[in-house]
Amino acid sequence: MASNYTNLTPAKALDKKTLNKMVWRSLNLQGSFNYERMQANGWLYGILPGLLAIHGEDTEDLKTSMAHNLEFFNTHPFLVTFVMGIVLSMEQQKADINTIRAVRVAAMGPLGGIGDAIFWFTLVPIAAGIGANMAIDGSIAGPIVFLALFNIVQFAVRFFLMHWSYKLGTSAIGALTEYAKEFTSAASLLGVFVVGALTSNYGGTALSNNLTLENGTTIQSILDGVLPKMIPLALTLGLYFLMKKKKWTPVMCIGALLVLGLVGAAIGIF
Repeated sequence: MASNYTNLTPAKALDKKTLNKMVWRSLNLQGSFNYERMQANGWLYGILPGLLAIHGEDTEDLKTSMAHNLEFFNTHPFLVTFVMGIVLSMEQQKADINTIRAVRVAAMGPLGGIGDAIFWFTLVPIAAGIGANMAIDGSIAGPIVFLALFNIVQFAVRFFLMHWSYKLGTSAIGALTEYAKEFTSAASLLGVFVVGALTSNYGGTALSNNLTLENGTTIQSILDGVLPKMIPLALTLGLYFLMKKKKWTPVMCIGALLVLGLVGAAIGIF
């Protein structure tokens, strides 16, 4: 494969319509996921409108660009437009192909930890906590609010990153990754606080009032005097231990909770 394009004249800048079209296409990033090239097929599908606009009049350059954009690719699916914007900026300037490859790999790498911290450790617990609280109160809007909050944020991030990184080009990598470690740690810590608050507010597991001492004091009231919500906390920590140390899957944990709840209710503990 050639290391340079045949036509080295920079193409005209991509318009907002094309950039937005690629944001919507980015939803299909994992539509053809495989263990050889991971997200490569979805990546090329997402970025193709930009490549057509840049190399459309140069068939051989378009083939070359499509070929190297079909190489191994794997990044956080919600932050992929960050990489798209940078690569498109370099494609527009007809940068050296090996340089585009290197930048693509450098940009996709750090996004896994950042994306997990933003979405799975922070956004999901917050949105799910709000939606679950509404559902517990009997509101059918609970799941709707959860889905709305999650998708409003993730689509806002997708569109912002596409336009921002395309405008900044390769300098966007430094802008995002300069404090990536600190940002990831802060977001993860916030997620831990959120999970703790959710456990305290919505953890409803308690011992039956039939479990009392000789003087009539319930065991649950004694536990609450030591530490309120002790049982929900113990269950949360127990599930964390099983998933972290024993490699249990979430489905296994859900099954264990179901069995524990049914057995505990049947024998009068809960």
